[in-house]
Amino acid sequence: MKEFVLGSAFLMFISSLPAGVSNGHTVQLEPQLAPQKAAFLQSFGNSLPPIGYVTFCREHEAECKPSGPIVDRMQLTAQKRADLEQVNRYVNQSVSPVTDLDLYGKVEVWTYPSGKGDCEDYVLLKRRMLIERGWPESTLLITVVRDENNEGHAVLTARTDVGDLVLDNKRQQIVRWTDTPYTFVKQQSERNPLVWSSLTPPNGDSSQTTASHSR
Repeated sequence: MKEFVLGSAFLMFISSLPAGVSNGHTVQLEPQLAPQKAAFLQSFGNSLPPIGYVTFCREHEAECKPSGPIVDRMQLTAQKRADLEQVNRYVNQSVSPVTDLDLYGKVEVWTYPSGKGDCEDYVLLKRRMLIERGWPESTLLITVVRDENNEGHAVLTARTDVGDLVLDNKRQQIVRWTDTPYTFVKQQSERNPLVWSSLTPPNGDSSQTTASHSR
């Protein structure tokens, strides 16, 4: 996902909807995770959604409306940890990475993958599979970042009681957001999948949303 083109037309689309509305890896999660304040991402007001997500919501309107109770964070029990590992491993191994341009002849297409897909396609499938396993949608947020090459990339953030964990098609481990090499730009609101929140401080100091262990 190279670019995130935005515009007022898409805000009009959102307002028209009903209210309230890589590669294969062996996935490993850090064995010892204790709650840490820095492990939780902080939002800084609303942001525009990626155009690909808006188009996806046109085609999957029901999946872009709030549903179920709003849960702040999932308790990371042994079973929930296994959910993350199993889903992340399955999707990373069953989907071959390919750019939207190569696959569809377009720069940005968000959809469920059929054997091949871009980063956001991995994210959509992982999110759906975890919801089917009982995870509240409010704990699974599509997140836009800038990667090591300053290019747009999408990951899935799982909001747990031990921190915000990142499921990524580019890496083996599920880790806290602070242990990625990314700059975090925006993500879905936990209260409404149609609403997106900025992860960039108003003063533009990206160091507050850039992982401290960049490599």
